[in-house]
Amino acid sequence: MEFITVSKYQNILLILFGILSMPVYAVESIQHDAEHYILLGQHADQWAAEDKAIDKVLSDLKARNNGKPPNIIYILVDDVGFGEFGIPLLNGVRGFETPNINEFATQGMSFSRMYTEPSCTPTRAAFLTGRLPVRSAMFEAKIVPPEGTGINKGEVTIAEVLSESGYNTVHIGKWHQGDIEQAYPHNQGFDVANFAMHNQATFNFMTAEAEAEGWAHSVSPESEELAYVVDKNFRPRAWVLGVEGKKGEQASEWGIKPGKALDSAYYDRLNRRHQSQAMSELRRLAKADKPFFLNYWPLYPVDFNTHGDGPKTPNGGSWVSRMQELDGWIGEILEEVENQGIADNTIVVIMGDNGPMKQALGSSGFTDMIYRGYKGETTEGAVRVNAYIRWPEVIMAGSMAGDMIHVSDLYTTIARITGTSDLIPRDRIIDGIDQSSLLINGDNHGRRDYVHIYNGPSLAATVKQQFKVHWPAPGTASFKLPVYNLYRDPREEHVLNVEGMWSVSYFTSMRERHLAFKRKFPDSEETHARAYEGISNLRPETTEMLERFYAAQELSK
Repeated sequence: MEFITVSKYQNILLILFGILSMPVYAVESIQHDAEHYILLGQHADQWAAEDKAIDKVLSDLKARNNGKPPNIIYILVDDVGFGEFGIPLLNGVRGFETPNINEFATQGMSFSRMYTEPSCTPTRAAFLTGRLPVRSAMFEAKIVPPEGTGINKGEVTIAEVLSESGYNTVHIGKWHQGDIEQAYPHNQGFDVANFAMHNQATFNFMTAEAEAEGWAHSVSPESEELAYVVDKNFRPRAWVLGVEGKKGEQASEWGIKPGKALDSAYYDRLNRRHQSQAMSELRRLAKADKPFFLNYWPLYPVDFNTHGDGPKTPNGGSWVSRMQELDGWIGEILEEVENQGIADNTIVVIMGDNGPMKQALGSSGFTDMIYRGYKGETTEGAVRVNAYIRWPEVIMAGSMAGDMIHVSDLYTTIARITGTSDLIPRDRIIDGIDQSSLLINGDNHGRRDYVHIYNGPSLAATVKQQFKVHWPAPGTASFKLPVYNLYRDPREEHVLNVEGMWSVSYFTSMRERHLAFKRKFPDSEETHARAYEGISNLRPETTEMLERFYAAQELSK
């Protein structure tokens, strides 16, 4: 909540011009990126009036629910392009069904301009911290374990914010925020965490079955016995798989015995275990006196096993099959919310994390349908996703928002709605904007019309309203900036050579403001520590693998 006074407005201007003498973290309100203050300077009075009315709405809601703020359920679906769920007509186009998510989409608000990050790790980090992942050095989706890196304990996650205020917090499913002890979810604010340490590639690319299906070449243990193989440790082996832990306790690896090779059956069992745990935790949380935050990040629909046991679809893709199965699981969760009688005071968000995986085109059944681009890129197809939110007491059923929203906005918005904004740190940039007015007042009440898109550590593109620039190599003349009109050209195929030239000066200035704030609040360095510490039952082969890994690391120093 930001009530603007004359002195504060002057400070905003001083910040923009970089001459504020006092440290910016001393300002009482949340510190946002530069472009927010451009908008705030124009809409301060309107937003202050809206915020006052929102406070009344939230206060009345809390009173009607016996002083209990809303529960939060956040379901993040992996590697699914825009249009693949929630829209029945497009289900028909694509040859599979997601009836439960489709129905859910009619019960709340659909976002047509939800932006995420280009891949899974950065999107998750943005949600957890409310910050562009480049700021926390969580911009890379690491593939092959061990990593020896992860999200720093100094980041303040939404789970920590909610836990500090009295929420019960649970994480189920994919994590992919690092394999060092401080990065584990039960050390980042979750009371209970049942999770896959790494990404799905470790289950799908690095097995004998993957080799048999052509997804990997010479990765199986038998390959180490072939002629001319000198280094027996070249291929990855024995990394940690499914993990279960509780806050303040050591974690343990689940479901695999020493000496047992990983196979696709383990991956399927882990997926089903996570769904079962999500259901049992939901029942437990619903019966408790405290509000709760259930964070569910399924591993499915990612599945490279074309001989899996998922439902048959006209599409025939293995990922599409798992998406249809996952839709059924999500339906079970939504039904249980109703059965527990908590639907009215529970906010449920279902959304994708990024676009489809290009390497899996064909067998997965997914594609870039409306927007061009894939996971790991910065075109709209990589960072525009379906997103739906239901809050029956507040959000009008069947509503749609054309306002721009970024996944980091959920951090700040959840904090505002749950009355925990005072726990958001003030000593760093928080990119997430409070979008509670959009949820409560509806379409055209958003507070964002911009987003900066990073490819790893580099600023790759910027969106302002319906226009987008892909930043060229340094030294390129500003009049040559490639600008696209996303309303007219959603696949970014036709540069506005002349028609958008009027915007290039603003875009250039916008970038400079953003980079100036980064100099004032520098990005963090990547956090390094020993992998897999804090896990009580490491397999002997995992311990041996770590010894080899760190011996090799020493040679790089």
